[in-house]
Amino acid sequence: MNQNDLDFVHRFVPAEEPGAPTLLLLHGTGGNEDDLLPLGRMIDERAALLSPRGKVLEHGMPRFFRRLAEGVFDHEDLVNRTHELAGFIKQATNGYDLDPGRLYAVGFSNGANIAASLLLLHPGLLAGAILLRAMTPFKLETLPDLTGTPVYLAAGRSDQMVPPEDTERLAELLREAGAEITLDWQPGGHGIGRAEVEAARSWFTKEISGLR
Repeated sequence: MNQNDLDFVHRFVPAEEPGAPTLLLLHGTGGNEDDLLPLGRMIDERAALLSPRGKVLEHGMPRFFRRLAEGVFDHEDLVNRTHELAGFIKQATNGYDLDPGRLYAVGFSNGANIAASLLLLHPGLLAGAILLRAMTPFKLETLPDLTGTPVYLAAGRSDQMVPPEDTERLAELLREAGAEITLDWQPGGHGIGRAEVEAARSWFTKEISGLR
């Protein structure tokens, strides 16, 4: 498949072995399609990697959706961009012949926020998710059915951008929808430390051990 056939600039790295899962890598503000490739390999060296670049620019920095201020989302844009990203994922899954039942999101910050939005607005699209420094994307009157969907949620105790109560709110929202939440509190701030990368890798290995 030609990468130009899809409407997101992206990187695709085929799996190292047949039947391996696919990691959907979603970067943070100012990142791009190359940023999380090393992280993806650290989490699973055999997985296929699908890494799109966010289409929104904030002072020249790519994002997946607009915000009105730090920590204040443009909810209409978030919903529209989530649907747009879901369309890309479906096209890429078909075009690259990926197993949709083995597609896991790995998102950091802004990327983790839209990954959480994907879980809530498109249940069943992702087999699970690793959310690093995510915030609650929005409130829903009716929760989706995420029964059995595994989610690793990593948060920093000293994070100046994501208040602890917001992390707890997101975890509870996903639990109420039926997702199986692993909430991992780290001592650091908004950056990703090696300890939680190892923890995410260990969590993911256990989650997909029955898929191979």
